[in-house]
Amino acid sequence: MSLTKRLDAARDAFVNGDTRRCEDLHSPASVAQIAVSSANREGESLLGRYLGDFVYGGLDGIITTFAVVSGVAGAQLGAPIILILGIANLLADGFSMGTGAYLSSKSEREFYDREKQRELWEIEQVPDGQRNELRTLYVTKGYTPEEADQLVAIQSQHRERWAETMLVEQAGLLKDETNPFKSAVATFAAFLIAGALPLIIYLVGLVVPVADNTAFLISMILSGVALFTLGAAKVVVTKLNPVRSGMEMLIIGGFAALVAYVVGALLKNIGG
Repeated sequence: MSLTKRLDAARDAFVNGDTRRCEDLHSPASVAQIAVSSANREGESLLGRYLGDFVYGGLDGIITTFAVVSGVAGAQLGAPIILILGIANLLADGFSMGTGAYLSSKSEREFYDREKQRELWEIEQVPDGQRNELRTLYVTKGYTPEEADQLVAIQSQHRERWAETMLVEQAGLLKDETNPFKSAVATFAAFLIAGALPLIIYLVGLVVPVADNTAFLISMILSGVALFTLGAAKVVVTKLNPVRSGMEMLIIGGFAALVAYVVGALLKNIGG
């Protein structure tokens, strides 16, 4: 069993209170497979690593684009304005989301690398001080002085591992394995794909005439289905109830669209 599937099985056992399944997953034979499957971990975790970016990028794309559609529909400005503002928002906001994901991931990695270099330098300059600091951190967590000494002796055998341990214990920093560029692409692509759904019927209207009310209703249905689906898919990351998660996103997205529609309706005559 792969590491990813083993972890999913462990989560299911926990949720269901399945102690027998938990025991099977921790049998000597099952545990021995960890070393065998760890070599394939990178490829297996690729989807899970960027699934969060894809889901959340898609949710933001649907909510913001349909809010634009709702606002323009409330103001009764017509399908052409919906397409202009919708596509502009789709591209501009999608690019902004992707850029934000890239810069955020890149900044976190740069900060971690800089802090790690500092720890490596301190290990080089004051190794005894670093050992004492790590020992104190372990004792603070509840380890006995003897246990803390043993842990420090183990962790300090390798400089890289020692520095990474100091970052975890001292600052709560874990290395982010995501690639900033891939994170940005996943976010941008999800925003474009999901955000385009509310506009599909208006694009169809360029070829086949569709009444404004009918187009808005179809856009609303497509957006609602997409919001619920992506909200339910979010449980792959959060491990919560899919129906509850889907309904939560449907309500949030619906409220955002309602606010936009009301604002559009109230301001439709602002130009005179």
